Amino acid sequence: MKYLNGNWLVKDGFSIDYGQCIYDSRIEDNKLTLWVPFKEITDPGMTLDDGMITLEISSPRENIINTKIINYRGSVDHGPNFKLSQNQNISPEIKETVDKFIFKSGKTKLEISKGSQILFHYFYENELKAEVAARSIARIFDPDGKVHMSNSFVLEPGEKIYGLGERFSNFVKNGQEIEMWNADGGTETMQSYKNIPLYLSNRKYGIFVDSSEKVSYEIASQQVDRVEFSVPDQTLSYYFIGGSDNKEVLDHYTALTGRPPLLPAWSYGLWLTTSFTTKYDEHTVMSFINGMIERKIPLSVFHFDCCWMKPTEWCNFEWDPDIFPDPEGLLEKIHDKGIKICVWINPYIAQKSRLFDEGMKNGYFIKKTNGDVWQWDKWQAGMAIVDFTNPDAVSWYQGYLKELLRQGVDVFKTDFGERIPSKGVKFFDGSDPKKMHNYYTLLYNKVVTEAIADVKGKKEALVFARSATVGSQCYPVHWGGDSSSNYSSMAETLRSGLSFGMSGFGYWSHDISGFEASATPDLYRRWTQFGLLSSHSRYHGSTTYKVPWLYGEKSVENTKKYTNLKLELLPYLMAMSNEAHYHGTPILRSMVLEFPNDPGCEDLDMQYLLGSNLLVAPIFNDQGLATFYVPEDEGKWISILTGKAYEGGRWYKEKFDDITLPLLARPNSVIVIGRYNDETMYDYTDHPIVNVYEMKDGKISTIITDNYGEKLGTIVVEKKDGKIKASSDVVKKFDLIIHDAGKEDRKLSTNNGRIAE
Repeated sequence: MKYLNGNWLVKDGFSIDYGQCIYDSRIEDNKLTLWVPFKEITDPGMTLDDGMITLEISSPRENIINTKIINYRGSVDHGPNFKLSQNQNISPEIKETVDKFIFKSGKTKLEISKGSQILFHYFYENELKAEVAARSIARIFDPDGKVHMSNSFVLEPGEKIYGLGERFSNFVKNGQEIEMWNADGGTETMQSYKNIPLYLSNRKYGIFVDSSEKVSYEIASQQVDRVEFSVPDQTLSYYFIGGSDNKEVLDHYTALTGRPPLLPAWSYGLWLTTSFTTKYDEHTVMSFINGMIERKIPLSVFHFDCCWMKPTEWCNFEWDPDIFPDPEGLLEKIHDKGIKICVWINPYIAQKSRLFDEGMKNGYFIKKTNGDVWQWDKWQAGMAIVDFTNPDAVSWYQGYLKELLRQGVDVFKTDFGERIPSKGVKFFDGSDPKKMHNYYTLLYNKVVTEAIADVKGKKEALVFARSATVGSQCYPVHWGGDSSSNYSSMAETLRSGLSFGMSGFGYWSHDISGFEASATPDLYRRWTQFGLLSSHSRYHGSTTYKVPWLYGEKSVENTKKYTNLKLELLPYLMAMSNEAHYHGTPILRSMVLEFPNDPGCEDLDMQYLLGSNLLVAPIFNDQGLATFYVPEDEGKWISILTGKAYEGGRWYKEKFDDITLPLLARPNSVIVIGRYNDETMYDYTDHPIVNVYEMKDGKISTIITDNYGEKLGTIVVEKKDGKIKASSDVVKKFDLIIHDAGKEDRKLSTNNGRIAE
């Protein structure tokens, strides 16, 4: 929120009061409370006719420090509030000295000055990480008289800010004005489907604002040396999260807000859809599926978009009998080919839907304040929105989903959830509509995921969602929304995925080749490479089909190559999913997240790491030119496609053929590939190939999982005096291939779980 007019003035209609200095304090119940007036008080008369901010400092978990900046505490909090996991046994160290208060949680410490101006200094392992300077903690009244509570952190020289959800703007957020307000805006705007009020700094800390309202950020966009954030509320609650690096920060953040679950291997395979407004019926669907099989392209999931239901009746959860007269028979045919089935849904009920009268009669929809059902014509005529704060509405909605699941549907694409009204409406549980606007998507995807878990089992429960908020990482998978079919949109899609991963989400997908319009054959191939080297991979479009043979035989070859490569890599990807599940580290991760001490990685947004050990540099032009940076590491990076070696700490500009791109294995890494036989749900312990790249003396290891990501055992590789040996407690038969730059690959095999040169 912009309220300043330069350094000295305030914009017309705004007024601002800054917390000046500490007047009084209290330490009790593991909490530090400070009273901070808007002016220094030197005698009792100065306490008259002026305000005072209350600060409450506490720690919900080790290495996380919460600060609440409170104006009037008498306001009723109608919620909703994010569900945070607090450690009840935490005992922070709080003490007062002559000149400051010290609050310490684990290795994270906050020092607050007691001088004429209040100052905050945050430390991790005694290294200064962040500072709140004077004239930062503030109460602001806007021209409408609405109160906003605000704070700002000093933006240090060279400091860069990341995250804040899935954002299509520049990966480094410096210079941007950002509001947390979910919107259906496509990929070419500053709007976002997935707003997450968490940012990370290259100084290795995070700030999470605990509010589902419209949190406003000015990141060097009002005061060029500050990151400012404010909420339109009486209380601003934020968490400083410390860590040795930003992977550890995400570990702490997801421990607080929720971890991504493990997902079944079938979800990592290739998804193919009908597309949105295209014409299709059973013949079309089966021709697509059979076409993939005939071309030996493994397909894991087939998705039916909106028109499995009658237009103007979305949602009625009923197959259109004119197009699909025998849905049970069709689903059985698809299942017989080993393919899972996904169908499109959203939480909106058209007035023409068979469900509208039932929902209206029973009070299952969001209502106006006068008791009428809230309706509008955007998307479907007279549509209403299911009120998931009503437990009966939840059961009602889930009942229809469970019918579909028992019929043969395996997963739902949970579309929309962004355009939730925030004015003139009321929710069943009395939630504040402004806070519910962003929060709604969490309820929506939770309801759908739990319905799947009830019928299919918890291990099979996932969705394919577009909108998200804090905690939505517990209900994956999410995809990047409506992109255009051009290279610019492909690049902005990658930027959004990198930011999303810096916001606590482990899994992410996107519409391969773009959603709007049709792709050129070249774009189709390049986006396919990017898509199949993402955690989850789906062809989808709006007005055009996305089967590869419509884009030429070279596209068929390309799709086959990268689908097979992904299936080979499943043992590796499932091991990486454990990092997401247990630590909040995304599978598709930014270079700066993995290489925080390499300045060359801080701005990179056109390449990424797939897991910790594979560098991917998608190609964003029709000339096949790739410009990419290889981080400095111990040894050379080796292309797993061509075998070419690359020195670290250097930029490269290189031309690649149509079906190749930079895909480099990290030095001193182990990458296990499996013998997939065109399936995702295969046995990863059955004679895998253990690839070791540029190994130095010492030990490296990886886990081996089952098809649901559960750890079965480990593979350990050790090098000593130039000789390599490997062993496993779960894999008896495996091949070991040793890759060293400039040398012939060396292959060893074993049948007893142990091998040595």
